[in-house]
Amino acid sequence: MRRPLINTNTSQKINVSISPSKVSSNKVELTGLALDKRLRQKRSKEYINGITKLDAGGVICSHSDIEELKQTIQNEFPDLSPSQYLIGIISKCYLGKPYVVHTLDLNLDIVKHYEKGESLPASMDRGKGLALHPRYEFIEVYNDSLRAVSENGDVAVIKG
Repeated sequence: MRRPLINTNTSQKINVSISPSKVSSNKVELTGLALDKRLRQKRSKEYINGITKLDAGGVICSHSDIEELKQTIQNEFPDLSPSQYLIGIISKCYLGKPYVVHTLDLNLDIVKHYEKGESLPASMDRGKGLALHPRYEFIEVYNDSLRAVSENGDVAVIKG
């Protein structure tokens, strides 16, 4: 007589519980076309307002203003890794003469206002002329491109 190999009368109870704190979130880093598409997306009103209020504090910005702005930028791009963030931002300066543009260097936390004829750091200088264009609120400078952001959040891409 044959005997069953598996005991079919036995019941096992497995307790499975998943705690949200134990679940690891593996964020996939955007690359290539996916990254390009993400950086072309329209910018939020909060982000634009955060960038354009740099002139409100005068020539010198407080450390808390800079930290608030950096947080606004991180909120705008939560799906990017820090290595994919922009190098800096260039914007037309509304403080009046002698200033024409100002920059925010995200690596060094520097807001600097530049006078007419004064050159910007090498990585940022390529966006100076574009920052003075009346169509754009500010220019995001990346390693491989410039992204000109208009008042309504539309983004124009200039490669190189």
